Amino acid sequence: MILVLGAAALCAPWVRAADCDKACLEQIAAAYRAAYLRHDMSLAPFAKRVRYSENNAEMTFPDGTWDTVTQEVDTPLVLSDPATGQIGIYTSVLQRQTQGFLAVRLKVRDRHITEVEHVIATLRNVSAPPVPMGDVLQYHRDPALAAPVALGERLSRAAILQLADGYFSTLQYNTGEIRGTRFAAGAVRHENGVMWTDLEQGFRSGRYRYNNRVRDRDCFLVDEERGFTMCRGFIDHKGVLDTYTMTDGTPVKSNYQEPQSWGFLEAFKISRDGIHAVEATFSAVPYYLRSPWTARPDPPYDAAKVTPRAAPTTDRASK
Repeated sequence: MILVLGAAALCAPWVRAADCDKACLEQIAAAYRAAYLRHDMSLAPFAKRVRYSENNAEMTFPDGTWDTVTQEVDTPLVLSDPATGQIGIYTSVLQRQTQGFLAVRLKVRDRHITEVEHVIATLRNVSAPPVPMGDVLQYHRDPALAAPVALGERLSRAAILQLADGYFSTLQYNTGEIRGTRFAAGAVRHENGVMWTDLEQGFRSGRYRYNNRVRDRDCFLVDEERGFTMCRGFIDHKGVLDTYTMTDGTPVKSNYQEPQSWGFLEAFKISRDGIHAVEATFSAVPYYLRSPWTARPDPPYDAAKVTPRAAPTTDRASK
């Protein structure tokens, strides 16, 4: 199903809201999607000055896919965090015939959008080296992702952030050790529209040893009702690891024979059982690129030579 939002979707009460609660933020999210699809800034509550980036390149707003998007495909996953004024959107789009998986972060202040961050995956952006890329016309997000987590199953903000950061610590220089996170039975991951199952076993196999760093991690949004956190970061491959052995003794040749990085916006649905689902949009970036949104970048390090990074003990979401 292809959805193209019209002006009828814009008759929302956010313009009259005294403050921006969860409903307000999600109405702004709908207005943003409509404005984006129609290339019309007047259809959403933008501040006079808007910072904007696409695939970690900051540019004048609007530009990039704001000029080329033609359709939205399927139903998006929308996340919101009134405590930080942050919105997250995962959706699928067309730029005429070009398919893309799009992740969006919006910052709202005084009921106006002040920041827009896009990461979009297209075949051009993920082709070297190849990364899985689904067909947006066939991909359908599970509506259960947007369902609230039962009150008795919810974790605190700090605990949600801890498990997400532990996931990244486990992914970084993956040796088969689970570092500071846990997975619910049947946990699945979607990256650029492609699904992986049995996440814990994948990590315990040590398959991802070539991921040298997962750096500049920032989980800027926590949707406590849905049990989600949304995070930005980069995965670096130094290109020096040629062959390695998985935990079952299987020899493997690394996918990465030169320095390479992925930039991502990745979200985790979490309850007391652990991580249930992961939704991720990845795009290739120049090696060791830094995001214009990273306030406190990590110091240089080689994860193969240092103690694995510990999970945080406090709420690190952006204020």
